This record gives sequence, C-alpha cells and structure tokens, in this order.
Amino acid sequence: MPGTDSARYQQQRREAIKSAAAVFADKGFHGASTKDIAAHLGIKQGSLYYYFKSKEEALGEVCHFGIHDYVERMNNIAASEQPFEAKLMATVTSHLSSYRERNEALKVYNDERLYLPEEKRKSLKQMGSSYRQHLEGIFEEGVRSGAIRESVDCHFAAQAVIGICNAWGDLIVRDPDLDVFDVIQKCTELLLHGFSK
Repeated sequence: MPGTDSARYQQQRREAIKSAAAVFADKGFHGASTKDIAAHLGIKQGSLYYYFKSKEEALGEVCHFGIHDYVERMNNIAASEQPFEAKLMATVTSHLSSYRERNEALKVYNDERLYLPEEKRKSLKQMGSSYRQHLEGIFEEGVRSGAIRESVDCHFAAQAVIGICNAWGDLIVRDPDLDVFDVIQKCTELLLHGFSK
C-alpha cells in the first residue's frame, strides 16, 4: 500500500469514499456495513480500515465529500462581479449539477448526516451555514442594486432557493435520465419571475 500522503493513496481513498457513498445512499447508514463498502470497492473488509477506522468515520468523509465542492463553488459565485441574475443562475446551476456529479454523496449528506456525532455535525453545519450566508448576501446585493424589490426577505429567499434545489436534487439522484439543464433553466426562471404573466 502507498503512503497516506501519496497521490495514489489519495486517489484510492477517494474511490473508497465514493464506494461508501454508494452503499449508504442505497442502504442507509444503519442498513450498511463495512463489509458492504469493502465489497463495493472490491477489497477485503480488513483492508477498508486503511481508509476508514469505522463506519461512522466513513459517513463523515462521505458527507464532507458531498458538500465541500459545492460550498467552494458558492464562495466563488458570491465573490464574483456578476449581476444578480447571473449569480442566481450560477447558484442554481452549481447546486443542481452537484447532484449529478456527486449525487450519492450529496444524498447521503442530506439524508444521513444526523447519525454523525455532534462535533462532526457541527463542522458540516458551519459549511452549510456559510453556503446560506453567501446566498443571502447575493440577495442583499440584488436589493441594493435594484435588481429585486426591497421588500424581499433575503434569509427566506436563500432558504427557498436551497429548498427548491434540494427537492429537485433528490429527483436528479433518483432519475439519471432527467435533463438537469432543463431543470436548472425552469428553476431559475421560476425564482426570477415567479408565476405571474
């Protein structure tokens, strides 16, 4: 086995995380076993401990893997100089495409993270809060620039966007044939223009 700092080990660990994500997404945290994860990865159960010390640690790594990139993308979107409409479209695109790219890990993050110990949940919650705060900031900028009306509750709006994206994300995970680009366009159109004529 390569050393834990090597690129080969990191690639193998990433594959182990993806295997754990697939098993947890299919069986849930309580229904899954380290034997299931090892079998999915194609290794012996004892070798899995080279990547995770426990099933709980595997769950923590899967949840972190599921949320990390899309939080980083939000940081970049929020920091950009784009107008409000472009930032909202970029947010919806990033959020929903994350489900197609890392769908199982994000599903596990959404469905199973409550089984983690409090300290690990706290760390993940901070990442999620950072995402929401950046999204609120985008709405606040939209109000200041006149792109959206002053009466918009920016906290509520951010939570609503997250809720819509998570709901559609769940459908994207379950239906691999769903046209993600079409969903992104329809969600963004609805968020920007509502149901009025």
